[in-house]
Amino acid sequence: MLQYASIPGFVRTILIIVLVWYGVKILSRIFAPLLMRYVSKKAQQKFGQQFGQPQKPPQKTEKEGEISIDKAPIANKTSNKDAGEYVDYEEID
Repeated sequence: MLQYASIPGFVRTILIIVLVWYGVKILSRIFAPLLMRYVSKKAQQKFGQQFGQPQKPPQKTEKEGEISIDKAPIANKTSNKDAGEYVDYEEID
């Protein structure tokens, strides 16, 4: 026995497909940032383990309100003499 599709059944099927499509779009906007944050955290942990770095950075023992200034050492500024010669030019009309 053959069965034919009815118009209300077809419309209902199309409506269900559209609602599922928009539901997935809305849920992906909500959960995609959380999923990406989780994946990046896991990748960072694996990268740290690969190079033998500790998982958490050491905590500072300073109290709240204390100020500490770490000065970077001043490197000797040397220019590369083999880089070439600077030629000053003048534009001619």
